[in-house]
Amino acid sequence: MKVYISADLEGIAGVTHAEHTMRDGKEHERARVLMTEEVNAAISGAIEAGATEIVVNDSHGTMRNIIPERLHKDAYLISGTPKPLSMMEGIDDSFDAAMFIGYHAACGTQNAVLDHTYAGRVVSAAIINGMELGETGINAAVAGYFGVPVVMVSGDTAVASQARDLIPGVVTVVVKQGIGRYAARSLHPEKAQAVIKEAARKALGSLGSVGCFRVRPPVCLELHMNNTGMADIAELIPGVERIAPRAIRFVSEDYLTVFKAMRAAITLAGETLQ
Repeated sequence: MKVYISADLEGIAGVTHAEHTMRDGKEHERARVLMTEEVNAAISGAIEAGATEIVVNDSHGTMRNIIPERLHKDAYLISGTPKPLSMMEGIDDSFDAAMFIGYHAACGTQNAVLDHTYAGRVVSAAIINGMELGETGINAAVAGYFGVPVVMVSGDTAVASQARDLIPGVVTVVVKQGIGRYAARSLHPEKAQAVIKEAARKALGSLGSVGCFRVRPPVCLELHMNNTGMADIAELIPGVERIAPRAIRFVSEDYLTVFKAMRAAITLAGETLQ
């Protein structure tokens, strides 16, 4: 059994602030350790469930957060950026299951720790085929494109709720409860790791009961941005249509094409912040 893990940082137990998530933050090094150990817990649970190959994709910020020498020795690590599939780099149809560790809720979710969608300083909403999606939905659809079910999602209460709304049968692990955007009631790290390990084992043990989240073609992305200058830049991408002062639209029959166009638009729009 081949398992794919996408790991973010905002949904890790004990993480509540940019001091944890930014590379120059005073608490970042400690947060990296917490992130690595939650990933290790998922790896251990997957191995107990019979996984024979595990690929971990570091999916936060610069994507150089997981500490290689602390990562479980039986897992492969993908790190660094840019990557063609970003938070889902390395996924393909050879995998039996995917798991999301340390995920967070979509931009604009109340009582969700560090809520945002791909780039908090750029994106105010991502709407795909009429559904406002966060990173969980956007990335689960990448996995679904390859026929890979997302069997487990860990993070706060809000992201767990959003995952269950989208993915039939998904196992969710709540490691903290948001108290606004910058505060949370968290499990002890060791307890969080224990429940993640058990949930990973359970999720992979009932693999056949989880459905894939797929976005049917044609795929229409509406990307709402934080100011008009960002949309000015993004609409220069061929095929992109300006639909509002701060919003663009891109349509394709292929989900990955839309996903990559979204990433390009966000990256270019982010240049206006320099």
